[in-house]
Amino acid sequence: MSLERWRGRSFKSVMLYGIIGLTSNLVGYAAYLALTHWGSDPKLAMSLLYAIACSIGFFGNRRWTFAHQGGVLGSALRFLAAHLMGYLMNLSILIVFVDRLGYPHQAVQAVAIFVVAAFLYVAFRWFVFPRKIVGRAGTS
Repeated sequence: MSLERWRGRSFKSVMLYGIIGLTSNLVGYAAYLALTHWGSDPKLAMSLLYAIACSIGFFGNRRWTFAHQGGVLGSALRFLAAHLMGYLMNLSILIVFVDRLGYPHQAVQAVAIFVVAAFLYVAFRWFVFPRKIVGRAGTS
């Protein structure tokens, strides 16, 4: 695959990831604000919504964002591992910045969404849905 073609595919995957992620995170953040407004603990609300978004996101990202052709089971297990790391990252951010430092959970969660999303894009691109690089004979 030529460098230009690889860059085009990478740009497309970043754009699709951004569109899918922005849409789902806006809906999820609105749900988070509603749940916490009605008395839910911020970490419980984030945990519930994270599980829902994770299960929905697998198929959209596998099919549209990364056009993954590999096995479903292996990619699903890697997806869960990446999301476990993302979940722990999000939970740690809330514990440190809300519980320990006293920042408002609404602002902390809004920032955490972007931090975790950036981590997950890299994890998805290189670990969960890797593309097989097929070289031609005689090229490096």
